Amino acid sequence: MNNAWRIAGLLVAASLLASCGLFGDKDDELEPKELVGIKQTLKIKRLWSAKVGGESEHLRVALRPVGDGGRIYTASHDGVVSAFDPQSGRQLWRTKVGIPLSAGPGVGEGIVVVVSKDGVAISFDADSGAEQWRVKMGGESLARPLISSESVVLQTIDNRMRALSIYDGRELWAIEQSTPALTMRGSADPVLIGNTVIGGFDNGRLVAANLISGDIAWESMLSPPKGRSDLDRLSDVDGSIGVVGQDLYAAGYQGRIAAVAAESGQVLWSRGISSYEGVSADWNSVYTATADGELVALSRRDGTEAWRNNDLLRREPTLPVPFHTTVTVGDLEGYVHFFSNLNGNAVARIKLGNSAITAAPVVVANRLYVQSDSGSIAAYEVVEDRPKRRAADVAADES
Repeated sequence: MNNAWRIAGLLVAASLLASCGLFGDKDDELEPKELVGIKQTLKIKRLWSAKVGGESEHLRVALRPVGDGGRIYTASHDGVVSAFDPQSGRQLWRTKVGIPLSAGPGVGEGIVVVVSKDGVAISFDADSGAEQWRVKMGGESLARPLISSESVVLQTIDNRMRALSIYDGRELWAIEQSTPALTMRGSADPVLIGNTVIGGFDNGRLVAANLISGDIAWESMLSPPKGRSDLDRLSDVDGSIGVVGQDLYAAGYQGRIAAVAAESGQVLWSRGISSYEGVSADWNSVYTATADGELVALSRRDGTEAWRNNDLLRREPTLPVPFHTTVTVGDLEGYVHFFSNLNGNAVARIKLGNSAITAAPVVVANRLYVQSDSGSIAAYEVVEDRPKRRAADVAADES
């Protein structure tokens, strides 16, 4: 198992180094695509920014903001968990855990949960930040914890999905899937539909289980392994799983994007697109970033391609996230890009900083929150243009 993970890590590292030209290859086709000027038709305003902790550059950890309606919670790789006021950005509490973190935070039921690099799940009181419990799971997590009812559901890189008690962290149930000889570094965030929790695994399967009992409701092969070599047979279901109503949308590396019925696991449609960022969705479309950095929008109804944009080719874009009338992504140079959700045209671009953004932006209410690998967070909103009022209209209002 350990050898397999080391091999996977080396392969990923080699591909990243090659894409950056560090092996001396001057082929322009391997370089990140240069940005070109755009006509900015959407006004984006930064509301506040803050420092959440130390850097996590090049580590590909799963640390990004989350909100519960009253606060924004963050976690940093160097072990700092914080809560912020979403209106002002004022820090409400800050807790140091003393160990590096790799996933979280997740929030719900009055608690906040993060997972450390060495596989320790840690729970905090959401109001005060006081630590409640720590549990050693034995496997690192690169997926956001899911908290609902009396359970904390965690996906770990040893190909297990576990449910822990929100009260003391004791294990309630666990599901394990077979692990291929070679896998990507990453995990799919578990999602909840009704009382069914769905997770994606490194063998290309989606598995649905009852949240309370852990009983498996169905399994669906999303991305069947193909080819003779272990590298060719990579088929991990990583990244985000999109949910709209009773349908879910997921992607497999070197496989396909599929729409799946949550109650049965039946594949409704599928398209041959490789992605390790996962899938997001709104009521009309499904969005993804391909393995080489193209952004793709598909019809949610039948999977037909709506548009494709290659502006961020090889720029390691994050998952496109629906926001306002756009989809929003971060890239390896710290830019945040906004593309029309109708046609994929660029409508705005801002820069958070000089560090890469590898975690997908997060939308809470009408605001966008972005966390960079340098440990900074910023909140943004769209500035609506208000029509100018004529003098005659003002006079009529005052009469």
